[in-house]
Amino acid sequence: MRIALIGQPNCGKSTLFNQVAGYKAETGNFSGTTVTFTESKVRVLGDVLGVVDLPGTYSLAGTNPAEREVIKYLTSNAVDVVINVLDASHLSYGLSMTVEMLELGVPVVIALNMMDEADRLGIRVDVEQLKALVGAPVIPMIASKGRGIQPLFVTAYHVGREKKLPHQPIYSTDIERYLSSLIHDLEGVRSYLNPREVAIKLLEGDQEILADVLSQKPEVAEKLATYQKSLKVDRGQSPEWVINSERIGLADKFAKQVIQQGARRITFRDKLDDVLLHPAFGYVFLVLILFGFFQLVYAIGGLIEPPLMGLFDQLEVWLLSLFTDDSGFIPQVTVALIQGISGGVAIVLPYLVPFLVGLGFLEDVGYLPRVAFLMDALMHKLGLHGKSIVPFILGFGCNVPAIMSTRILEDKRERFISAALSTMVPCAARLAVVFGLVAYYLGPVLALGIYLFDLFVIALTAKLLSKLVPDESPGLILEMPVYRVPTLKAVASKAWWRIREFVVEAWPLLIVGSVMLSVLNYFDVSRYLNILVRPLSWLLGLPSQVGVPLIFGVLRKELSLVMLGQALGSMDFAMVLNPVQMITYAVFVVFYVPCLATMIVIKKELGTKMMWQIIGLTTLIATLAGLVARGFAMIIF
Repeated sequence: MRIALIGQPNCGKSTLFNQVAGYKAETGNFSGTTVTFTESKVRVLGDVLGVVDLPGTYSLAGTNPAEREVIKYLTSNAVDVVINVLDASHLSYGLSMTVEMLELGVPVVIALNMMDEADRLGIRVDVEQLKALVGAPVIPMIASKGRGIQPLFVTAYHVGREKKLPHQPIYSTDIERYLSSLIHDLEGVRSYLNPREVAIKLLEGDQEILADVLSQKPEVAEKLATYQKSLKVDRGQSPEWVINSERIGLADKFAKQVIQQGARRITFRDKLDDVLLHPAFGYVFLVLILFGFFQLVYAIGGLIEPPLMGLFDQLEVWLLSLFTDDSGFIPQVTVALIQGISGGVAIVLPYLVPFLVGLGFLEDVGYLPRVAFLMDALMHKLGLHGKSIVPFILGFGCNVPAIMSTRILEDKRERFISAALSTMVPCAARLAVVFGLVAYYLGPVLALGIYLFDLFVIALTAKLLSKLVPDESPGLILEMPVYRVPTLKAVASKAWWRIREFVVEAWPLLIVGSVMLSVLNYFDVSRYLNILVRPLSWLLGLPSQVGVPLIFGVLRKELSLVMLGQALGSMDFAMVLNPVQMITYAVFVVFYVPCLATMIVIKKELGTKMMWQIIGLTTLIATLAGLVARGFAMIIF
């Protein structure tokens, strides 16, 4: 049996999944965080069930690829029962998608989450009445505290076994009349949707469903056009808006019947937004929070890195003392192996771990959506849709989910520009380079300066791209989640799954890359690779040896730091690079060619042509940014 979880952003869907699946999914606050299906196993009443965390979406309208895939998956034979997670504190808002779920005619269980937040707002929900209205079990719960999870999955298990279907939503008389007629005419049409849902999609103008139906029954077109025209004349709106209004009206009707509104308690969390979202002071606090974040990461990393590097230096000396000729092939490879290991343990992890823990804390406490709110106005000034901030926020963790989240953008232009800009967002791997090279040797203020310079370059690039490809940028309606006190378990587990990605995927590459560089150096092959990159390294005023680290850095950005030390002959970068070169190199690495995994995702999402366009664009921007950074560094040093 397979259970699918679906819900709108900020309803606690991924939190619920993490509770039962061991925190194998992101617990973000934005639509598009879980842009691909995340699957795990859970034991219920002695049986092992599959649990699928579907992409967070505001509706099932099928207006973007993510929504379309969700509908197809929900109506496939792969899903036995759907858990529709609702935020009890915003019930009317969430029920609009529940009405769409009921249309699909699949077994459903309603998970009424955040009951504690509803109580704080003075909201009382009549669970039994809601159950009677939708014709499906309703289980109150608080996912963040683990309450109600067991009865929810036990109920879902029974509903899935018995194939209990919910009530179909009933709309106005004229719409029901049109639907009945269309259902009759659709007899024999094959679709992944049930006949009633096909009729609804046809009536509201779903072009993909229409093309599929007309390929089987072209005669449906004439009657459908008549019905759509009648709706527009009678209601004064397009059929799409009419159907959507019916769903919202039914959701409001349900909500009014089951909700009793009491007195709301004004708390410190409510007053906090008056400061953090202030038109002026909000940006001041944003900079202060980022500065504090950088200082904390630097302080922790700077405390851990020196003793670890000292231990590995002693280990290298001891290993070389075991060989009579320390310049031989075996000693050099052995040292390279140790340097690859030490690069991950002593240079990357001391900064990566506190950064990812801090990022997880900001996500779970609810501050990152407020960053999106503050940045929305800036997005419009740059000519971009407010939704474009979503990939940027995700990019701070990793550029791969950032690129994948561009699926939430309907316009192809927006997707290309957002993907191109997302590749320049300083992900955790790039920040490890900034912290390990600039913050450690030159101080956290300069590291923050590079971070802010990165944001400025992204903004400038966005403005130029939006001028080259002009278009309107509609507004963003963003739900602001409440502030929550993150649990230590949730933050630590989320950080672990992100760190695990480095340990499993990146660290082996660091070690292999380090060994490969020693082999290339031993046989003097690296000299030829450095020659390929020499025009660029000469232009930026960098040592000729940086060519190989930059080439291998395309695999993983951490490689460009670890292999740099090996290429220059010392992991103490102050001995082999001056401050100007450190800043120039760090800035170039932040912007240049996306890592291999990001390029693969860009090709999959946008095509080969756009992938090469983005590679060329980022290389050009990295070179120009590196030159600007070099000029600035030469002034201050």
